[in-house]
Amino acid sequence: MTPFGITQPARILFGRGEAAKAPGLIRAFGPRGVLVHGANAGRAASLREALGPGTLALACPGEPTLTDLETALTAARAHRPDWVAAMGGGAALDLGKALAGLIPAPDGPMEHLEVVGKGLPLTADPLPFVAIPTTAGTGAEVTRNAVIGVPDLGRKVSLRDDRMVARLAIVDPALTDGCPKAVTLASGLDAVTQVIEPFVSVRATPYTDALTRPAIAVGLRALMLLMQGEEPEARDAMAWVSLCGGLALANAGLGAVHGFAGVIGGMTGSAHGAICGALLGPVLAANRQAASGSARARLDEVGAALAGLLGSTAEEAPMALQAWARGEGLPGLAAQGVSEDQHADIALAALEASSMRGNPVRLDAAALVAVLRQA
Repeated sequence: MTPFGITQPARILFGRGEAAKAPGLIRAFGPRGVLVHGANAGRAASLREALGPGTLALACPGEPTLTDLETALTAARAHRPDWVAAMGGGAALDLGKALAGLIPAPDGPMEHLEVVGKGLPLTADPLPFVAIPTTAGTGAEVTRNAVIGVPDLGRKVSLRDDRMVARLAIVDPALTDGCPKAVTLASGLDAVTQVIEPFVSVRATPYTDALTRPAIAVGLRALMLLMQGEEPEARDAMAWVSLCGGLALANAGLGAVHGFAGVIGGMTGSAHGAICGALLGPVLAANRQAASGSARARLDEVGAALAGLLGSTAEEAPMALQAWARGEGLPGLAAQGVSEDQHADIALAALEASSMRGNPVRLDAAALVAVLRQA
């Protein structure tokens, strides 16, 4: 067996009602902190009150940009916190995680951002970070990177360090109850993508296989149920699949879907989950066509898992998944602002993305352009 390591939070709590434990567990890190929340401050109001007067609340109304991060960092450093907590979707968790990493640092984000900055390791240990997701999709509560948009350069890039993994992740599926259908669909497809891509990754390990193999069908089945109506057990399943995907991608990487997503998200500002959902079927089809040996066997296994739910053959499953998602209202890339004359530039930029290194086969620029046309 090839040696491998495991990167994950020191502690994970999962289950309905677990969020009630958050105030006491967070306060154990010290009396002063920063609480990052999403656009709806009311979702985090009770937590903020329970944490006491030493808590600075910062809003993250959308996917964080470099300007958002710099503004929040100035306020957070002035507060001199002992810890950072984030309660919200993947965007709020990313901003909180980036703040925890950078507040103790003697320099700014550009010293550490990948691709557009110097990509240097953090020179000081991050503050303790606590993640409480309110959507089931990104798995950001257990990953070691924070995604930051740089609109001036048309890119989304990562701040990454093993020490940025949360000290505590609290995954309470009840916090996702009643999530709007469009958000559930996009974030759910991201969660499904993030158990598929690590499973077929060239960096897959026995640990990540144990998380991802059973989660693929579980995730799609739960998402299909949620498209029909609210279902607590399906919400629980999606939260579990999202957690599994986050743990898996932190240890096995991703693939072409996410290689594209950072580029397209930076260019268009479209929601990450919607981009991933539009790309998943076409990328699976392209990978399957190009793969052989063990990579093809894994892709066939994915196809079989999807086919059993979509009523298709394993070969047809990738595009059957795309048709199902479109039928539920997921927009294609053109509707998300990607024009055909951008395809070549997107493909070339995606080839340089770090996520591409995990893809099970090498797709050249022509193959990537073909994927974009299908998506």
